[in-house]
Amino acid sequence: MLRAEHIKVSYDEVPALHEVSFKVEAGQIVSIVGANGAGKSTILKTLSCLLRLDAGSISFGNQPLDQIPPHQVVEMGIAHVPEGRRLFARLTVMQNLTLGAYTKKSTEHRESTLKNIFQLFPVLESRKTQRAGTLSGGEQQMLAIARGLMSKPKLLMLDEPSMGIMPKLITEIFEMIQRLNQKEGLTILLVEQNVQEALEIAHYAYVLQTGRIVMEGKSSDLLQTDMIKKAYLGL
Repeated sequence: MLRAEHIKVSYDEVPALHEVSFKVEAGQIVSIVGANGAGKSTILKTLSCLLRLDAGSISFGNQPLDQIPPHQVVEMGIAHVPEGRRLFARLTVMQNLTLGAYTKKSTEHRESTLKNIFQLFPVLESRKTQRAGTLSGGEQQMLAIARGLMSKPKLLMLDEPSMGIMPKLITEIFEMIQRLNQKEGLTILLVEQNVQEALEIAHYAYVLQTGRIVMEGKSSDLLQTDMIKKAYLGL
């Protein structure tokens, strides 16, 4: 579904990604894990065409995914839920959701998509007239994910969904991500520094360090490696 090959990205001529290659197969949850500052968010911004490649290539299906405007990326079927949620705090839950359905395809199916989202996230229906900025951290993350779903994506990209969430709610967020994949059939690219939770729900994963992929494999296999145990799980 998605393939990145030998991509290089810089900020003001300072390299951030070095020859990074990975792929996401349809129907999978793929995790890119690593410490803060490893370059994980840079990958998602590049896939969304918010950053431009210095070298390499990205394709989605059979279409190249560089040198196009970000809104066309959404129209192709990719939704990016950014780090920090980036909600419109003064707008209501319903207004935030409506703003997520701005493509032609999603506008046509907005009512049915809303109905499905309220089944997935009942708390959002009960809060739909409430300002987004007054929601709890967990509820805001649910709203951010739901807003991404409003565009009816083929691929949902999640950037640090556990950030700023109370520990007791983190498991609930990851269970919800897994449910979207298993019951809704949604392909998910998950960027996360909460390594154990991310690997427990993913099918395949890549470990990113200082802008380089240093390990990849089935998530269940990576959890058993000495590197993951020592560097990320404190074992």
